[in-house]
Amino acid sequence: MELGIILLGLIGSVLLGGGLVLRLRQEQNTQLIKILLAFSGGFLLSIAFIHFIPELYEHSELQIGIFILVGFLVQLFLEFFSGGIEHGHTHKHEGAKLPIALLIALSVHAIIEGIPIGTQLAGLETATAHHHGEDHTLFLGILFHRLPVAIALMTLLTRAKVGTAKSWIYLTFFALTTPIGLFIGLFSGHAVEGFDFNILLAIVVGMLLHISTTIIFETSENHKFNFVKLIAIFIGCAIAFFIH
Repeated sequence: MELGIILLGLIGSVLLGGGLVLRLRQEQNTQLIKILLAFSGGFLLSIAFIHFIPELYEHSELQIGIFILVGFLVQLFLEFFSGGIEHGHTHKHEGAKLPIALLIALSVHAIIEGIPIGTQLAGLETATAHHHGEDHTLFLGILFHRLPVAIALMTLLTRAKVGTAKSWIYLTFFALTTPIGLFIGLFSGHAVEGFDFNILLAIVVGMLLHISTTIIFETSENHKFNFVKLIAIFIGCAIAFFIH
């Protein structure tokens, strides 16, 4: 897949999410976020277990489990500042000004996610590249997840009444964060001689595990069965299985 297509997907998914917020009513936005998150949660969880974790253990001599745990804990730490917007939490910020810490936490998260994509494009050997050659499963996982996160972020910006122009500036900045991480991985990979980039991939997998499990556990509000969300999770899992 060409770099231009990847950048278009990463940036376009965020801008599309922002546009949907302005086109749909608040109730529709909330429902759309929940369905898209359920789908992305199923997809992310599946690619982690079916794809990344087995290949990391197969092709790395490191104690990969430690770095997956580090990623899980990093995401847990970031969510103290983001308020859980990565898995659709918008109510914590209702009626309040948008905290800068939230944008910083989201940006750090997105940049870290983008680095392994860049290292893969640079041709550096990672577990997934070793196993599949040119592999874009991580890109697809991040792409599917950025859309509902962008909807949630734009919803918060709208509720915070920061203004349409300023909201688009914030959202555009967020749209550029994962590409920034991509370019960091693309251009710095060969400069860091001897570094095992499976470490970064494992950290990202840990972060994705935290996000996906939280999404799935929170899918049933008040522990009530929701058939639509369950189907969305199953579809996400099925797609991840068939693209493996």
